[in-house]
Amino acid sequence: MFTHILFPTDGGAPSLEAMVPCARLALSVGARLTVLHVSAPLHFLTVRPGLLTDMAPLYSVHRHDVANACAEQVAAVARAHGVACETLVVEHESPCQAIIEVARTQHCDLVAMASHGLGGWRAWLIGSETHKVLSHSSIPVLVLRQQDSQPA
Repeated sequence: MFTHILFPTDGGAPSLEAMVPCARLALSVGARLTVLHVSAPLHFLTVRPGLLTDMAPLYSVHRHDVANACAEQVAAVARAHGVACETLVVEHESPCQAIIEVARTQHCDLVAMASHGLGGWRAWLIGSETHKVLSHSSIPVLVLRQQDSQPA
């Protein structure tokens, strides 16, 4: 069925929760997992360009550390369930495009993503990377929604 599952994460609680059923799926079909974290490049406006040259290396180190920590935290959940799991961190302007490109270049046959469950005006205003991937991916996308214990 599936041999390589891509699991994009922002490191948030929905991703940690969604990794559990994703790991169970991977284990049941013998698939390996790649956890992906997409980080944004530095955008900085200043009238003092010297600030940018000082800030860029600090931002790069910090972004790298945070991105790796996010990916590793989610990958640890998969490994705890006995699933082979790698992590990958990429920098890209568009998380949606990065997810689709990585799925293609890594030869993934499924993208499994957490849904943050934004609704109403928040979903319209903020948008949804999950929805964008669903709309543009040529490979199957599995959306894992967290159980909501509170009424909407």
